[in-house]
Amino acid sequence: MKALFDTASLECSKKITNSYSTSFSLAIKMLAPEIRDSIYAIYGFVRCADEIVDSFEGYEQEVLLDEFELEYQKALERRISVNPVLNAFQAVVHQFDLYELVTPFMASMRMDLTQKEYDTKEAYESYIYGSADVVGLMCLKVFVKGDVKRYEELKESAMRLGSAFQKVNFLRDLKYDHDTLGRMYFPGVNFSSLTVADKQAIVREIEADFQEAFKGIVKLPTEAKFGVYTAYRYYKSLLNKINRTAPQAFLNTRIRVSNPLKLLILSKSYLRYQFNIITS
Repeated sequence: MKALFDTASLECSKKITNSYSTSFSLAIKMLAPEIRDSIYAIYGFVRCADEIVDSFEGYEQEVLLDEFELEYQKALERRISVNPVLNAFQAVVHQFDLYELVTPFMASMRMDLTQKEYDTKEAYESYIYGSADVVGLMCLKVFVKGDVKRYEELKESAMRLGSAFQKVNFLRDLKYDHDTLGRMYFPGVNFSSLTVADKQAIVREIEADFQEAFKGIVKLPTEAKFGVYTAYRYYKSLLNKINRTAPQAFLNTRIRVSNPLKLLILSKSYLRYQFNIITS
C-alpha cells in the first residue's frame, strides 16, 4: 500500500527537519496543517542536498550529488522513489509545479563543491538565488496553493526573505565556513581582518532584505502568515545579536538564540498575530 509508504516518507522528512533545525521546526509547526507536510518535504530535500556538499568530507561528494540528482529525476518520472525524502519531495514538485525552481537550487549546491570564494556581487547573488531565494519561492507556491496572481505579487518578498535568512546564516557560520569548508561567501570581505565596518555593511544589506520581505509577509494567506512571521522574528533576533557582538567575538563562537528566547519570540509573535498588530 503506497499510501503507507508516502506517510512514512513524510515522517522521514519531518524527522530530518526536527533534527537539523529547531528554529524552522518551530516555525513549520505554526503553519496550518494542510500545508505543513509539503514544507517538511521541501526542507527534507534541501537539507539532504546541503549535507552532501557541506558535511560529507572524505566521501565522493560530487558522485553522491550526481546520484542524488539522478534519483530525483527518476522520482519525478516515476512519481515514486524508494528514497523516502525524494518520494515525499517529488509529490510536492508535481502538485505545486516546482520543476523550474529545483534546477537553480542544484546548481548552487554544485557551486559549493568547487567555488570557495565569491569575488563579485554577481556571483554572490547568483549563488544566493539558487541556494536560498528559490527555496523561498518553493514555499510560497505551497502557501498560495497554485494562485498564480498571488504568487507573482509576493514573489519578490519571498526571495528577499530567503536572501535574508541565508545571509544571516553566512554571518553566524562565518568561522565554520572559513576554517572547515574553506569558503567565504561575502565578496570583498577578508575573514582574518573583518572589521566592524565590514560587519555593519553586511547587516545593513540584510536589514534591507528584511524590510522588503516584511511587505510580503503581511499579505500572506492566513494558513502561512504566523509561521513565516515567527521565522522572520527569530532571524531578526539572531541578526540583532550578531550586530551587538564584536567581530572578534562572533568569529570565535557560533551565535545562537537561546531556547527561552525562542519561546519568548514565539509568544510575542502569536500575540501580535492574534491581535493583528504584526510589526517589523
